[in-house]
Amino acid sequence: MEGVWESLKHTKARYCSPIHPFSLFTLVKIPCRIEVAHIASASIIMVELTVNELSIDPGYKRDGFVFPVQIVDQQSARQHRTRLEQAEAAVGPLHYKPKIHTLLTSPWELATHSNVLDAVETILGPDILLYNITYIVKEPHTPAHVSWHQDLTYWGFDGDDQVSMWLALSSATALSGCMRAIPGSHGKAGLHHSLTDDQTNVLYSGQTVSDVDENVAVACELEPGQASFHHGWTLHSSMPNQSDDRRIGLNVQYIAPHMHQTKHDGDSAILVRGEDRYNHFEIDTGPG
Repeated sequence: MEGVWESLKHTKARYCSPIHPFSLFTLVKIPCRIEVAHIASASIIMVELTVNELSIDPGYKRDGFVFPVQIVDQQSARQHRTRLEQAEAAVGPLHYKPKIHTLLTSPWELATHSNVLDAVETILGPDILLYNITYIVKEPHTPAHVSWHQDLTYWGFDGDDQVSMWLALSSATALSGCMRAIPGSHGKAGLHHSLTDDQTNVLYSGQTVSDVDENVAVACELEPGQASFHHGWTLHSSMPNQSDDRRIGLNVQYIAPHMHQTKHDGDSAILVRGEDRYNHFEIDTGPG
């Protein structure tokens, strides 16, 4: 760890976020050696699953989401949590910092893991762009919640060939405020969102879809190392974390290369599988 603190720098990343849409964020440039990289690639035992075992496509097409999908084992998830919390100890909270994979190696490793990309390929096809990665952290016994919303309402894409992964680094249960989703709601694109003044709502403007039948909502409970995948038009929300532990998730968005950003000309992504024949996005760099 010697020399870790010597070269902290600031960089900016643009990301059309549902929390702070179309704004510029200042992120802390963290040297990769701040993480326990030696824990990562060599010693982590990954749970290798085939695409058939993942069984993504049928449930996803029907419901607009699927869970749980085993990505890594619980030991690996705990090690990645440790790497996040070591970075937080150095630079402060990393909740919802966009493009975090350009700064830290742990989220990059998880988002590009073969189990993840195999699952994404069953949804988007062989050509995959990684659009964004953020950590979503709910501290224990806090009122923060997320209202019912559809992600693609604010992201500015010209299509919906997109999928989000939510990978648990701690237990995500009903008690800790796991994601809830409405089956089949991805077939109702562009529902009206009202703006609210709710300071405990994680969403930037408290944007909320009203009159949601919560009786049919499904709690997407996950153990560390498991993930859910959901469509950008799937109605979803989450309640406050009433547990004694942090609820930590890695939220990753993937898009097909033919997608185009309509809000501005400076959006970026990085090819993680296949080929990009369109070049609609500036190219992100990996960590380092």
